[in-house]
Amino acid sequence: MIPKVVEAQYKKNYIIHLRFSDGVEGDIDLEKELYGQIFEPLKDHEFFKQF
Repeated sequence: MIPKVVEAQYKKNYIIHLRFSDGVEGDIDLEKELYGQIFEPLKDHEFFKQF
């Protein structure tokens, strides 16, 4: 079974706190993952906060 995201909270900058259905949780910084034309809109912090 693949765990599913059950909760996600914006923290700051490009950091999101994730909690999975198996109880694992933690912060992930997506700043270095936002490369390529498709991710350009997410580089705007206000837009990113609406994930």
